[in-house]
Amino acid sequence: MKIGITGGIGSGKSYVCKRLQQHGIMVYDCDAAAKRLIRTSPDLQQQIIGLVGSLDKAAMSRFLLASDANQQAMNAIIHPAVFHDFETSGMQWMESAILFESGACQLVDKAVVVTAPLEVRIQRVMQRDGITREKAMQWISCQWSQDEVKAHADYEIVNDGQADIDRQIEELLKKLEITKY
Repeated sequence: MKIGITGGIGSGKSYVCKRLQQHGIMVYDCDAAAKRLIRTSPDLQQQIIGLVGSLDKAAMSRFLLASDANQQAMNAIIHPAVFHDFETSGMQWMESAILFESGACQLVDKAVVVTAPLEVRIQRVMQRDGITREKAMQWISCQWSQDEVKAHADYEIVNDGQADIDRQIEELLKKLEITKY
């Protein structure tokens, strides 16, 4: 069974995935894979330069935030490469902030959403990335709403800074009937 872990920016997906790793579950990180593939694939590099004009992170960020059409154009280049990489990785678990929006949900049997209150997410993103509240909100608004993602997911892990993540992971693994980890 293949499992997708998703949730909006600042929800704490990566933290949950680190906790899963402590249970012996390796999780494919779509963001890290995209960055790795962009660094190592001359074909992807050429396509991105053709679209954005540069591989500079700031230039790519400006391009992505400029319009939905820009995001879709970039995604059309990167997503197929990441999907193929996941399928050939041999991993059963995938972390993707945009599991449903990207179509990566077609690669998994079950989806788990990690949620957190909006203010908690904003503060996490501001602190992690050293950005303003306005910029954090801009990134959050680029993704589906948390309620929309929850409506599509099979399971939820609440990561509000108070809920017991390990207990929720144990319950999730029982529900998924994953006993050997």
